[in-house]
Amino acid sequence: MLSPKKVKWRKPHKGMTKGKAKRGQKVSFGEYGLQALEAGWVTAQQIEACRVSITRKMKRGGKVWIRVFPHLAFTKKPAETRMGKGKGSPEGWVAVVKPGRVVFEVGGVTDEIAHDALRLASHKLGIKTRIVTKDIVGGV
Repeated sequence: MLSPKKVKWRKPHKGMTKGKAKRGQKVSFGEYGLQALEAGWVTAQQIEACRVSITRKMKRGGKVWIRVFPHLAFTKKPAETRMGKGKGSPEGWVAVVKPGRVVFEVGGVTDEIAHDALRLASHKLGIKTRIVTKDIVGGV
């Protein structure tokens, strides 16, 4: 699972998911990409599940690029706990994804295999996505 080696703050604020992605809107490394159409949090577990499904569909051929990293820690309070008494303890890591951001890229495989692999990966994410190619420029 992806997680940062070191962070400045143990319990960060939730932050904003408003607006569109400022960078990472084009397919830069591979030939096909999975682009986010809505804002949301993508957990480290979701990223790993997508990576596994893509590599299995491609039968370990070609190459996969993960274009997001889970930098933000999220907290949870224990079950059946009353309100108050401070913020919960850190539970996991998430990547903040905004509309237009390319989350995954693949290259070195045929058109059908790339589309099938990215379609499988899109089902593992909690946000709406679309498959884009290298020549499609621009965000959402």
